[in-house]
Amino acid sequence: MAIADVLHNIGEMLTYNPGEPMLFSSGTFWVLFLIFIPLYSMVRSHKWQMLTFVVLFSLYFYYKSSGWFVGLLLATSAIDWSLSRLMTRCRSRATRRLCVVASLLTSLGILGYFKYANFFLWNINALVGGNFQPLDLILPVGISFYTFQSVSYIVDVYKGRVQPTRTWLEYLFFLSFFPALVAGPIVRADYFLPQIENRRAATRREVWLGLWLIILGVVKKAIIADYIAQYNDLIFSTPGGYSGFETLMGIIGYTMQIYCDFSGYSDMAIGIAMIMGFRLALNFNFPYKSQNLSDFWHRWHISLSTWLRDYIYIPLGGNRHGVARTYLNNFITMLIGGLWHGAAWRFVFWGAMHGLGLAIHKACKPWLGRLGDSCGIRAISWFVTMTTVTALWVFFRADTFGEACTIIGAVFMNFDLAYVVPFAQVRSLWLVLMGIIIAAHCLPTRTWRHLGTRFIYAPWVAKLIIFIVVVQCVIELRSSDVMPFIYFNF
Repeated sequence: MAIADVLHNIGEMLTYNPGEPMLFSSGTFWVLFLIFIPLYSMVRSHKWQMLTFVVLFSLYFYYKSSGWFVGLLLATSAIDWSLSRLMTRCRSRATRRLCVVASLLTSLGILGYFKYANFFLWNINALVGGNFQPLDLILPVGISFYTFQSVSYIVDVYKGRVQPTRTWLEYLFFLSFFPALVAGPIVRADYFLPQIENRRAATRREVWLGLWLIILGVVKKAIIADYIAQYNDLIFSTPGGYSGFETLMGIIGYTMQIYCDFSGYSDMAIGIAMIMGFRLALNFNFPYKSQNLSDFWHRWHISLSTWLRDYIYIPLGGNRHGVARTYLNNFITMLIGGLWHGAAWRFVFWGAMHGLGLAIHKACKPWLGRLGDSCGIRAISWFVTMTTVTALWVFFRADTFGEACTIIGAVFMNFDLAYVVPFAQVRSLWLVLMGIIIAAHCLPTRTWRHLGTRFIYAPWVAKLIIFIVVVQCVIELRSSDVMPFIYFNF
């Protein structure tokens, strides 16, 4: 019986379960990672063994996250690599351009089919009044992230910014690197490919710093985000069903939830890569400290905002063709950024409003500069920025555009401060966790660097106590199911 149970468990580990995709916040992943790390350290200095081992683990990780869509990842990588190698052999500019177009059509075509086919068909159907039946499509996990990586790679090879990898295995390693595969940060070839050649071992300091980032990520995601999400989901699942004050709390709660959820994943991804000796770029830099929307997009999802800048905004002309064209380029870039997040008009609206906000800020910059930089002005700037960001998150989270409008409208209807005391009594832990993440933003950045340094040089007993406390908090506060990351299907 025991042998049968062992075989059954092994079978479960090797097969894809749509109801239990592998996540960084799941115990299964960390058990496998603890097995992976010592084996990785044994092969790290041998390039081809290391590449093969990590690629196989990455493909297994993606299979456990998205099933047989792993074949799509393999096909995309093979096509991109073949076309990149062909470009280096061709002297004809027309042929090189044809390779780029073929790669972009393949990558973006696959993304468009799975992510946007039903959206466009539904809108066409609404125009002609047909009887549309949605296609039975399942969005491959992380397809938007690795598609943007493949696009940047092929464009950079064409422009001579990077040399194509000599082997498909090296490119597949870049595209499927499991820490960043399903939810970023978006990895750029010019930053990551040289690290493959270096195969640098992580220093003792980097290992502990990586562990510190993983612990921070777990706290943000598995403790704060997952717990406060339980109340936020009630508000968004019943638009207009709660008082104005309760609805406002749910909106503010989601604002903090999406930050903790996504930045928590990024922290874990960066920490895991660091322990392996690889560097991933910073993806979040306390975005809710921002004084304006331009500042916000320098701090929020940095790998995406820089990608949009380099591969959409600058090719459109950037700020090189006058003020009006600059505003238009900003607007188009953010519109595309909104559509990248999801195939729905509410995402288009979310991106468009951010684009409009960026244009307004740039237009008002000369006037704003004359106001000075006093504490009062900074407080007002922060309040206006956060009000805008928070209100727009409603369209990001709500199921439909109409529901988003209903939820925002509910804030101004039946708003009664009499709900404050009962809410605090019932949702005391929710408020405590919200207070923690707000306080974390209030601390200077150097304080967080100092805390990281203190953790690195702390005795191993102190590290163990911190780890045990965090794990215990996860166990105590977790819901019945492991909650997927918000960006898991982008």
